Amino acid sequence: MERELALEFARVTEAAALAAACWVGKGNKEAADGAAVTAMRAMFDTVSVDGLVVIGEGEMDEAPMLYIGERVGMGVPPAVDIAVDPLEGTNIVARGLTGAIAVLAAAPRGSLLHAPDMYMEKIAVGAECKGRVHLEAPVRENVRQVSRALGKLVSEVTVVVLDRPRHEQIIEDIRRVGARIKLITDGDVSPGVAAGYDDSGVDMLMGIGGAPEGVITAAALKCLGGDFQAKLCPEDQSEIDRCHKMGITRVDQVFSLDELAKSDDVIFVATGITDSFLLKGVRYYKRRAITQTLVMRSTSGTIRHIEANHNLDKKPLFKDQRIKNILAQDNHFPAE
Repeated sequence: MERELALEFARVTEAAALAAACWVGKGNKEAADGAAVTAMRAMFDTVSVDGLVVIGEGEMDEAPMLYIGERVGMGVPPAVDIAVDPLEGTNIVARGLTGAIAVLAAAPRGSLLHAPDMYMEKIAVGAECKGRVHLEAPVRENVRQVSRALGKLVSEVTVVVLDRPRHEQIIEDIRRVGARIKLITDGDVSPGVAAGYDDSGVDMLMGIGGAPEGVITAAALKCLGGDFQAKLCPEDQSEIDRCHKMGITRVDQVFSLDELAKSDDVIFVATGITDSFLLKGVRYYKRRAITQTLVMRSTSGTIRHIEANHNLDKKPLFKDQRIKNILAQDNHFPAE
């Protein structure tokens, strides 16, 4: 993929973040998500790519746009798989909390796992811990391996876990071994990616979250040289059947990083909506907005942080009638 695409994709996540940020703290997660999806889809129309959504907002009959199987972009080469989450953390935005991002990953066609929208067990670590942990190893062993790899005391290792009843045993095991825990309410992509950074304050992500988010996290860690393993957790026969329909024959398989993101040519882009482990959220100043975006490419290993200052009155995105209609609901832009 041409390196220029990375910056084009940055404009896509910026658009989603700007639209969703209007709804921070206003208690309406559906409106926030709708704004992000609509803005991201509109901006994709300007990107010179033949994109196929493999991770998106759901099946064709479940989502009006950015659904699995939808073609996005201008329909010109290169042909790529697209994994998107226009608003990672709908509840976070609705409640005005930290950790919401707009995110996408791209790789050559056929490279990203077509993961069904169900639960997935995950473990994520950075480059120094690559090959040292395993999803099916005891929690205490994984924590100790991370401790050794990073040259830290076990008591200095920090593990991020979603605060859910299903994680009571994991949390107890982490506490017994003596490591630190950061519990999060929603949104495990940001801390999963943060595990790939030495100075993020996150050493490992563990637990069960969404499968689509797992593939996106794997793409990011591919760029960072980290490690990620996952296993689908279907809850009933219908979800098992869905896995088979999407080409996954062994639902108990432990997927490696290279099985989730097969290509060595991966692009990962994320823009902050609210402050997170990775990025600052959208900030407003007198009809201007400042965004912070992370752009990574696995081929070069380059990591860019882009801070953009947007003039909202001149931004073409907000002249798009689709965007104006949804933002007018909040009086962010007056309806004509």
